[in-house]
Amino acid sequence: DKLNVDLRKLHVSQSPFHGIVPRQRVMPLGTIDLSMTFSDVVLYRRETLSFEVVDFQGPYSAIFRRPCYATFMVVPNYAYLKLKMTGPRGVITVSGNF
Repeated sequence: DKLNVDLRKLHVSQSPFHGIVPRQRVMPLGTIDLSMTFSDVVLYRRETLSFEVVDFQGPYSAIFRRPCYATFMVVPNYAYLKLKMTGPRGVITVSGNF
């Protein structure tokens, strides 16, 4: 899948990525603020997050950095590909897939 981003909405970014592409430093095209909703059948949580937009093929659609974890008070479990966060009526579990 390819995310279509209006390049006119990007803000300047000076934060390169290291370790995402083997042996290369990747400079983002810029950052963009998007409203994100994490949900399951009953619970949801919405916040605006800043994303770095890059121009390379990779296994990830989005990579969350520490500010995102802090905003959502997320507890990641990498072995089970799950994120748990508090919602307005309980714990929200977001599952990834292998």
